[in-house]
Amino acid sequence: MPTTTETSTRSHYNAARLRSHTWDQLKLAVMDLDEGRGAPEEVDGVFRELLAIESYWAYPGRETVRQLQSMLRSRDHHGLHHAVNHVVRTLSSGAFRSDPVAMLDPEAGRNELLAEGAEKPRPNYFEVLFVDDIDDLEEAALKEKLKKARDKSDEFVYDTVVVRTVQDALLALLFNHNIQAVVVRFGVPYPRANRNESLREYARAIEELDPGEIGRANMGPYLGRICRWFRPEVDRYYVTDTPVDGLKDSTLATFKRIFYRTEDLTELHLTILRGTMEKFQTPFFTALKDYSRKPMGVFHAMPISRGNSVFKSRWIQDFGDFYGRNLFLAETSATTGGLDSLLQPTGPLKRAQELAARAFGAKRTYFATNGTSTTNKIVVQALVQPGDIVLIDRDCHKSHHYGMVLSGAYPVYLHSYPLEKYSMYGAVPLSHIREQLFRLRDGGRLDKVKMLLLTNSTFDGVVYNVERVMEEVLAIKPDIVFLWDEAWWAFARFSYVLRQRTAMHVAQKLARKYRTPEYRAHYEAHIASLGPGEAPRMPDPDKVRIRVFATQSTHKTLTSLRQGSMIHVWDEDFEKKTEASFDEAYMTHTSTSANYQILASMDVGRRQVEFEGYELVEKAIELGLQLRRTVREHPRLGRWFDIITIGELIPAEFRQSGLDSYYRRDHGWNAIERAWAEDEFAVDPTKINLYTGKTGIDGDTFKNKFLMDKHQIQINKTSRNSVLFMTNIGTTRGSLAYLTKVLLSIADELEARNAGMEQDDKRAHLGVLRDLKEEKVPLPHFTNFHRSFQGQPGVPGGDLRAAYFLAYKEERCRHVKLEAALKEMRDGAELVSASFVIPYPPGFPVLVPGQVINQEIIDFLIAIDVKEIHGYRPELGLRVFADAALGRQRTVTAMRGMR
Repeated sequence: MPTTTETSTRSHYNAARLRSHTWDQLKLAVMDLDEGRGAPEEVDGVFRELLAIESYWAYPGRETVRQLQSMLRSRDHHGLHHAVNHVVRTLSSGAFRSDPVAMLDPEAGRNELLAEGAEKPRPNYFEVLFVDDIDDLEEAALKEKLKKARDKSDEFVYDTVVVRTVQDALLALLFNHNIQAVVVRFGVPYPRANRNESLREYARAIEELDPGEIGRANMGPYLGRICRWFRPEVDRYYVTDTPVDGLKDSTLATFKRIFYRTEDLTELHLTILRGTMEKFQTPFFTALKDYSRKPMGVFHAMPISRGNSVFKSRWIQDFGDFYGRNLFLAETSATTGGLDSLLQPTGPLKRAQELAARAFGAKRTYFATNGTSTTNKIVVQALVQPGDIVLIDRDCHKSHHYGMVLSGAYPVYLHSYPLEKYSMYGAVPLSHIREQLFRLRDGGRLDKVKMLLLTNSTFDGVVYNVERVMEEVLAIKPDIVFLWDEAWWAFARFSYVLRQRTAMHVAQKLARKYRTPEYRAHYEAHIASLGPGEAPRMPDPDKVRIRVFATQSTHKTLTSLRQGSMIHVWDEDFEKKTEASFDEAYMTHTSTSANYQILASMDVGRRQVEFEGYELVEKAIELGLQLRRTVREHPRLGRWFDIITIGELIPAEFRQSGLDSYYRRDHGWNAIERAWAEDEFAVDPTKINLYTGKTGIDGDTFKNKFLMDKHQIQINKTSRNSVLFMTNIGTTRGSLAYLTKVLLSIADELEARNAGMEQDDKRAHLGVLRDLKEEKVPLPHFTNFHRSFQGQPGVPGGDLRAAYFLAYKEERCRHVKLEAALKEMRDGAELVSASFVIPYPPGFPVLVPGQVINQEIIDFLIAIDVKEIHGYRPELGLRVFADAALGRQRTVTAMRGMR
């Protein structure tokens, strides 16, 4: 999508919220009119706004608005009030999706519901966008023909939205999440006809698209290509008169099917339904349901299968009552009889993974039932050999560090920029990644570099500019493998703004880009422009290979049972270089008793995001932004809390757009498209860091004592003076209202606490406030590996595996307490960690085996006030290597280097 040329603001986050607000305005205006207080002119003004907005929706659509206008003109104010209430109610409840035609008539819809009963299953409803330069009469005829093509046995029901131009089509796709298919006619014009002022800010990104010199004859394929990037889950169809031999390969690849104007609409109708069914199918979930319904005799493992050991018991029937019988009917060790094996799928699991690959934009997708902690290790072990160098952000999940140990990789730890005020780390600047690559090049070790491993988004919501990172790294090392840990980022695929910073989207984009003659010409001009010794920032198209892997905790942000995870692959060399080793690594870490319920939930979750991911993710983003606004605008909340803004999470040098906040009271919502396209880092809008420093309560205490223990509010993580909230596709407006109520209750409690303080209490409280608000705990960077474990002196990288296993020899290790460690270091001793030391928070290693310990690290461990530090026992101290052990290890390292 294009960038905006200036920062714009708006009163609502998106057009869907503007639409809901405008219908609510109409509801209030007609109520006043019905009660004799309002003016018809005011109602008519709202109608004019709705006519423009409803151009992009089938229900209630422009025709309904015109019918309501006619009621206003006939002065049927009471009937108008009743009709508008009905439309608003069906919109807000989603009831129109059950039968939109009936719902247009309040009485008919009510009578049908009463007659047929609420339990009767109804077809799933969606909308189809037709793009054709036709008049109103032709539009009405088209809709009538499509209605006649319907059959009572159809599993889906759809209504149509008709627009006349390419820009209006893109606006419909942007605004209307109900659209599941688009039918483009040959020769449609480009500029939009609907120039309503209230939609201008929401249409800015669309208006700045430049089709260049493309004529009307090519506008259909152009729209199809834009739609593929913009709403990839929407099926695309093309209606043309171009002879078959005149169709370009790119046009055939862009559309799911091509029709001709002379063909009957029935075939198009059936094709639309068939395409929808292809997305709707859930191969493994369906197979598991079918299996559970079969009479079965179990002479295999698992007494719990079919529920036999549960429902026949006198002592554990409450377990069965809690979960229900279906869970146990679907519990089995079988991989045949219609089911499949996760280790070597050939049936419904294979098909389910293929559908997931399509949905997430990957060449291949693999399911896992033991979380991203395991998928991370699978990918590293599959791609990295002992002695290979991996550039890795030091503050990544601990599974990556253990993956380094398992694979024998030499990690080069990268430094994220620190946020000392909040005891957080941000993300790794691109300049630092390039610097480390150049150090490796100058040390003669660039050929050993295999992988760049980064966390996107970070735990606190900082998001990389994935395309910029990959382009500039590939310019230095064109065959490097990227592993993007997207544990918290699976949902981003289904937002047109967030998608541009996802691994699979960028991999597909760059793979296409680097094969074009336009890129080759641009690259050659770039090389010619470089000065002496200046390194290129564009990859060589003759050498570059796109090798990208993403691991996602599906269960964290999408519908899946706990531990559901996926590996997405876009690797141009997978079959040639990786497939065999990947299969071995997958076998190594994957259980032979995979949980079928987890697998089925991922299959169903994939179906969900293909149909409603766009809608649900937009709502999750909107709720995250609303929480920000509520805290910042409410005077009682603002006294005690604050939101950590974009400007506070990302230093100015990494924000080229200048955007420092999603919302400002004096301007409203900032348009974020430019920032997400240009800035080196962005902030995930669904992650909300609440600053608690003004309360005098540290983040961990606020989480446990105030939120969880008192109010059952679960949150993501904490820092010294903040807590992290997260909205997702399951967050409701009621949940947001409850959180607001809880925060107000806590604010009242804090007011009462302060009012009752004696002088000594006040002095102590002021000291705590100074500590949380003004004192900064220096965040330590990775120091270096001890020379006994370095791959090459003076060059980044170390043998983590050797240090890890050396620590298995108890006689070569000792313990030293923190204060004693400071004294030893002052006396000239060199201390080297023999274990991972991981405080929670922040939840990543401040020490790894083989790392030299310095005073900054000891000071940090003394200063942080956390109860949980893995790898550290307060009664014993830090586990370090004995000097003699390091001496012997130096000899081993030297001999290895000679070989």
